[in-house]
Amino acid sequence: MTTTEPSTVAGPAAIAVQRLGEIDYLAAWDLQRELHQKVVEGTRPDTVLLLEHPPVYTAGKLTQPWERPFDGTPVIDVDRGGQITWHGPGQIVGYPIMRLAPAVSGHAMDVVAFVRRVERLLITVCAELGVATERVKGRPGVWVREDHRGPDRKIAAIGIRVARSVTQHGFSLNCDPDMSWYDRIVACGIRDAGVTSLSQELGRDVTVAEVLPIVERNLPLLQE
Repeated sequence: MTTTEPSTVAGPAAIAVQRLGEIDYLAAWDLQRELHQKVVEGTRPDTVLLLEHPPVYTAGKLTQPWERPFDGTPVIDVDRGGQITWHGPGQIVGYPIMRLAPAVSGHAMDVVAFVRRVERLLITVCAELGVATERVKGRPGVWVREDHRGPDRKIAAIGIRVARSVTQHGFSLNCDPDMSWYDRIVACGIRDAGVTSLSQELGRDVTVAEVLPIVERNLPLLQE
């Protein structure tokens, strides 16, 4: 994954896109906070960061002690929703930093609707590559449903935080990572399902370089 200058994708409003290549988790988190403030202030448009991380476990606010690595591997505790997950090479991570419109009721920002949009984006990307995925009620993320190869398995994770009506954190989509990293944790706190990747589902090597342009092209779905 190669770092590029910011670009834009067309949609209801322009989205600035930055491909950051591989970047340390904490450095990306600092950048998120910086951009978040600018979007809140109105000095920067909605922005999506697309990147990979070196191997790292991150734990959302709902993570339980028994979900953490069994071997004592360090974990970064973060302020997003959700539970523990892994990030690393071979996985596309997207951080949408976007202003949310008010809910139809007018009383609050429609966070749930935004999560549904992120799910739709990822379902569309997987479909373009030939992998059928779905939402599963009560389990945020994108799933390959149970079949002859095994139980439900998560191919993309989602964890969002909203502050001052602007989103942070985001999604991860497994392309061709080393899946053994998931063996040390109870990913997203779910014991009765597995994790998978595009490569595992398609039986060929599906690289980040192949998938990244498809993700970027579909980012306007986050605004619709």
